[in-house]
Amino acid sequence: MKKINMTRGPIMRNIILFALPIIAGNILQYLYTTVDTLVIGNYCDHTAIAAVGTSSQPVEVLLCIFLGIGTAVSILISQHIGAEDFRAVTNTCRTAISFVFFCGIPISILGWFVSPVILRIMNVPADVWSQALLYTRIVLCSAMGNIGYNMNAGILRGMGDSRASLYFLLVSCIANIVLDITLVASFGMGVAGVAIATGTAMYLAWIASIFYIRHRYPEIGFTVFPQGADKQELKSILKIGIPIGLNNSLFSLGHVATQTLINTQGSVFMAAWSVSGRVNGIANMAITGISSAATTFSGQNYGAGRIDRLREGQYIIPASNGLITLGFGLLFILIRQPILRCFTSDPQVLAMASRFAVIMLLSQWMYAVFNGISCIVNGTGRVKYTTLINLMMLWAVRVPSAFLIVKFIGGDYIPYSFPLSFAFGMLCMIGYYIFSKDWRNLMHSDDPQHSARKEPHARGLRSFFSLS
Repeated sequence: MKKINMTRGPIMRNIILFALPIIAGNILQYLYTTVDTLVIGNYCDHTAIAAVGTSSQPVEVLLCIFLGIGTAVSILISQHIGAEDFRAVTNTCRTAISFVFFCGIPISILGWFVSPVILRIMNVPADVWSQALLYTRIVLCSAMGNIGYNMNAGILRGMGDSRASLYFLLVSCIANIVLDITLVASFGMGVAGVAIATGTAMYLAWIASIFYIRHRYPEIGFTVFPQGADKQELKSILKIGIPIGLNNSLFSLGHVATQTLINTQGSVFMAAWSVSGRVNGIANMAITGISSAATTFSGQNYGAGRIDRLREGQYIIPASNGLITLGFGLLFILIRQPILRCFTSDPQVLAMASRFAVIMLLSQWMYAVFNGISCIVNGTGRVKYTTLINLMMLWAVRVPSAFLIVKFIGGDYIPYSFPLSFAFGMLCMIGYYIFSKDWRNLMHSDDPQHSARKEPHARGLRSFFSLS
């Protein structure tokens, strides 16, 4: 599998080549979540759509913490490879494996018991409650597969291998579609069938990633079960991963707070919000792919002392992310109606979902710019400011504005709280480039991290991981 060297060559060419497999993987991920909605929409009523839509929010909050840990692993590995410190690569991988088991098993057990509490806090209406509870319990009990897969995907991204995850997701997507059709359409299991299909699919992706890493990268000594953790690497992972994870989690928690308001508007409004989210997600695939590439680009060049490339990439990558996202948004505004009709035929749901989709599709380019800059900064290990701005986007702008909109204007206008928060975040990150003394000093330094390269612990690893 060809690894991409972010420290040389045309910046955007490398970014696009790295991002394309991730974008394709995102399409697959959205495909199987979209298939969930399609199957439910065609074989169940709108309360089932609402149940899956609202239940996915608290699950996302929890898993986002571990996505942050996976991002930290990716950042550290990219920095170690840039610095040619391959002993640290092995230690980071070993520590990541232990983390998956030590956290995944308790979460899978506790998920069953905390689900009712979470849904009560979210004010889930009575006609949606039983289905939402069942879905949340099943998905949380299978969370370990999701955590394990995302951790391994972070390892591969850090090594410059973004294609492998695409193949794992292809296996997962096919399995999910087959199970959805079998369990929901054939056996009438409803939301329980969708939840079982989703959990099983993620376990398959995790298992496939384990076998791939062991076969493709034997030199790093990747194991199936934990064999201890390196204290220094664990400290580094947590130092970077906890702020990013809390950032992601609190960001998703903001979605939960907004979803709580949405739930007060009734099941038709909830279904419309869930359906419009399918269109928004498909239209914004580029954001995650380019942002992941930006993190690896930043980490590798920071580790290698290539600040000249960081100076150039800090502007090109976020601007490209914004333009691509805007282009997709305009395209999907034009074709939103036939897409929405695939999910529901309810005229009330369709009318609301169409309006919600337009609001989001016209504004998410600002989030793309914000996210691109944040990932460039995070790749250097500077995660405190990006965490702060993410929190402020939600808790100082989006959530308060959503509550004020409901109170003084009306619930139909809740979606406008999102563009307000996107604009705030984008302007704050642009301001970081301009006004941060720490960032300006970094951009004018030659090599902030290494005056001399650490010696690798084995020539075989140096040869195997060579990025030339």
